Amino acid sequence: MKEHDIMNKKQTKRLLRIVFIMASISTLYFVPWILVKAWILPLPDKVQEQLDEAIGHGFDGMIVYVDQAGKPPAFYAAGWHDRKNKIPAYPQALFKIASITKLYVAVATAKLVKDGHLSLDKTLAEYFPELIGRIENADKITLRMMVQHRSGIPNFVDHPDYWKNPPKNKQETLDYALDLPADFEPGEDYGYSNTNYMLISDLIDKVLGYSHQQYIKEEILIPLALENTFGSLYEVDIDDVMSGYYVGVEEDLKTEYSGLMLATAEDVGIFLRALNDGSVFNEGEQEIYSSIYVYEHTGLLVGYQSIAEYHKDIDTVVIQFNNTTNFDGYDWNLAEIIYSRIVQLVRNEKSS
Repeated sequence: MKEHDIMNKKQTKRLLRIVFIMASISTLYFVPWILVKAWILPLPDKVQEQLDEAIGHGFDGMIVYVDQAGKPPAFYAAGWHDRKNKIPAYPQALFKIASITKLYVAVATAKLVKDGHLSLDKTLAEYFPELIGRIENADKITLRMMVQHRSGIPNFVDHPDYWKNPPKNKQETLDYALDLPADFEPGEDYGYSNTNYMLISDLIDKVLGYSHQQYIKEEILIPLALENTFGSLYEVDIDDVMSGYYVGVEEDLKTEYSGLMLATAEDVGIFLRALNDGSVFNEGEQEIYSSIYVYEHTGLLVGYQSIAEYHKDIDTVVIQFNNTTNFDGYDWNLAEIIYSRIVQLVRNEKSS
């Protein structure tokens, strides 16, 4: 290789390195300083101190549940359960768990596949003939693809009118996903879509002749003795529900109906451990579940953020709820930073 070629390569590498550094600096410039601060601050000594610190970063209220194998569960709370009425946060409050609901629906699906009520390979068109021509590729989309978010069905929340004219019922919600081009060919890509799980819930209702909430209660909640998990807002005392807030809006959002489940952090934690250790399943069901869905989840609704994960290396379930959101990414990023720091605190305690 000639000397000038070597020099040109060195210069190119140097230029790329400079470009990378400048891009990194410019990225940091646009990251809110509070996120950087939350990330780089020294870890406190205790989980409760981390929650208190998070409230100082702007969350109205938080709940954390830690189930470490071999130890009694630990409960933490900080901030407000109800900001207006100055009711402090407490660990036993009910919380809108948003998309964590999908874990329960996926378990129900696996159970119904095992007992023959459902088939993962039947198509949307076979289950809902009325959607032929309304959802593109309905004759190619299988139940398996829907559970795995590989259907290509548009996500109703992505419709430009969804937030301007919020749907008043399930049919209006589905309408925001109908008569649209597919996001991709079925099975060819991954695209998270709430429409998939709304349709799966409707399908369970259809094949059983009664609600999927009732099936989940009978087949999951009762066997696990989860007495503080509910199918909808209409089943609970509203005062038991932690208030939810959107940044810059004074209104308490807890009375907003979402159609999704509510639970305490402890109940979610018990369910998540049962999901991961297999005790939520009967014979043959876990193999089906493992082939179609995940073992952890997050949730996001206006006013409500949740993270539910099992950490195998420390045999620990950590559930985190916080009741302050915005949709510019700040509060979600902050929640993930706080969660990772809490897990690190638990990990440090286990290793000490």
